[in-house]
Amino acid sequence: MPSPIQEIKDSLLEEKKVRLFIKREDLIHPIVSGNKWRKLKYNLSKAKEEGKSTILSFGGAYSNHIHALALAAKGMELKSIGIIRGEETLPLNETLSYARSCGMDLHFISREEYKRKTEKDFIYKLHKKFGDFYLIPEGGYNLEGSKGCEEIIKEIDILFDLVCCPCGTGTTLSGIIASLPEGKKAIGFPVLKGGDFLYKEINNLLPKNGVAQNNNWHLETGYHFGGYAKWNKELLDFTDEFEKKYGIPLDQVYTGKMMYGVFDLIEKDTFAFGTAIVAVHTGGLQGVRGITN
Repeated sequence: MPSPIQEIKDSLLEEKKVRLFIKREDLIHPIVSGNKWRKLKYNLSKAKEEGKSTILSFGGAYSNHIHALALAAKGMELKSIGIIRGEETLPLNETLSYARSCGMDLHFISREEYKRKTEKDFIYKLHKKFGDFYLIPEGGYNLEGSKGCEEIIKEIDILFDLVCCPCGTGTTLSGIIASLPEGKKAIGFPVLKGGDFLYKEINNLLPKNGVAQNNNWHLETGYHFGGYAKWNKELLDFTDEFEKKYGIPLDQVYTGKMMYGVFDLIEKDTFAFGTAIVAVHTGGLQGVRGITN
């Protein structure tokens, strides 16, 4: 069943003559929500088709991907292994405790080792250690992950001009770009500092989707708030106020940064009168657990 689309009503939007809709991917599932399910869907089915009984993937201590994968793999009766960035800290946080409760085998590696996660030699050593497994790259960054995210656009049944989404690996945005109707555009909001590197990552995925590089999208790199999993009081105040006004919860790692950016761009008259924007709520609300005052 398609995730619902909710229109936001606000005096700023009325003043700027812009319509804003939220595609509530966060409502797909309480745990495997948003783009997490989109990116896992075809990966897990492919693992089954290939006769794999074990899934291995990567993530940080508060990874939405690891959190969702643990339950999704359990539901499909697949063993899961999570390679976690950084030293093990006990007691485990809620994200990793939940993953372990779902049967995920957690293995912690140094940040230096983690940087090698895409190297063939490093993957070979993982196979030597854990045996045969189906590998899902960090954040679902592969053709199967991107293919799942194409379905986000296919579900939009309203007239729109522009789609916005937060970006970590660029997988979701690549799927959105690949399925955009002619004349429509997309904006990605990198949540990492120095997010320009995502142009390369996304352009690497697009040909695998059968899509040529084109100019129907761009990145807004000025809304990272200091980098991945970093935020400040201004952002937290924004997400709190947003939920109070519109009844839609945001996280401070992904969706909060995107929505802050969208409203800021609207206020700066970036969009023409009459523009209809669909902002994709990519879920990840369990990441709110990472807030420390």
